[in-house]
Amino acid sequence: MTTAVQVKKLTMVQAVTDAMRTMLEEDESVLVLGEDVGINGGVFRATDGLIGQFGEDRVIDTPLAESGIVGTSIGLAVNGFRPIVEMQFLGFIYPAFNQLMTHATRMRQRSMGRFTVPMVVRAPYGAGVKAPEIHSDSVEALFTHIPGLKVVVPSNAYDAKGLLIASIEDPDPVLFLEPMRSYRSSRTEVPEEKYSIELGKAAYVKKGHDVTVLTWGAMVSDTVKAVEKYEEKYEATCDVIDLRTLYPLDKDVIAESVRKTGRAVIVHEAPSAGGVNGDVISVINDTAFFYLKAPIQKVTGFDTPVPVYSLEREYLPSSDKIIHAINMTLSY
Repeated sequence: MTTAVQVKKLTMVQAVTDAMRTMLEEDESVLVLGEDVGINGGVFRATDGLIGQFGEDRVIDTPLAESGIVGTSIGLAVNGFRPIVEMQFLGFIYPAFNQLMTHATRMRQRSMGRFTVPMVVRAPYGAGVKAPEIHSDSVEALFTHIPGLKVVVPSNAYDAKGLLIASIEDPDPVLFLEPMRSYRSSRTEVPEEKYSIELGKAAYVKKGHDVTVLTWGAMVSDTVKAVEKYEEKYEATCDVIDLRTLYPLDKDVIAESVRKTGRAVIVHEAPSAGGVNGDVISVINDTAFFYLKAPIQKVTGFDTPVPVYSLEREYLPSSDKIIHAINMTLSY
């Protein structure tokens, strides 16, 4: 007799907590480190209740020193632990960039495979929550150019739990980016049991025939709404693909969809210059160039820092901009 899977409707931040609790219960080598992750439960309460359940030896409040937190975690990972580091915001990670670039991602090569660094760095990121300067940075492309570091971005609660568990179990370092705008914006059915989602695999959020729209993070729900609005007015239909992992990209799904539709639109809130859109375009050119019926369109943030919150909505890609890009590629 098959036992029914128990599910509950969770927000993304609750799913993140559930994933960490699941792994802390299962594996004593798993630790959580960060600023205010213990008694206060984290700045977004993602670690709320964990110190009471697992104690201060496994849920560790650290000094305000990002470089020290990540450096310490590298040492822990090399010596058999699986640390989960919480950055309060992605914009605070810059002091630790050297630790990631110089040590975490090179240890496997440096030791000729003798040591690995199974650690996760969790970081809330993105605009749209009226946060102060530096708190809303969307600089994921800085990290997709560090060989050896996987970069993962969930867009919903179900994916957040499965992807975070897979990240914790991965033998190499993972940067796990959590879009702040999605933390409590919706609820998704999430199994209570442990499950994982393979890293490096994109997901079809919606299937169509005429245009491929590629996106990730908080922009997934915005993109789906824009596409549905477009399809109500016009006959064309769209594939909407959530990349989920930005490094390594799922080249197979990107190629499969663009070969089918012949058109592509890339949507992300980060600045366009040097963005992940360039890597996606490269994949399309390498795998589906002769299938293209129109130039690839991009809908991105501006090449400026995220502005003060009164202008934040003007900075983010809007439904109108996404619809305009779809029209541009279909009318070419």
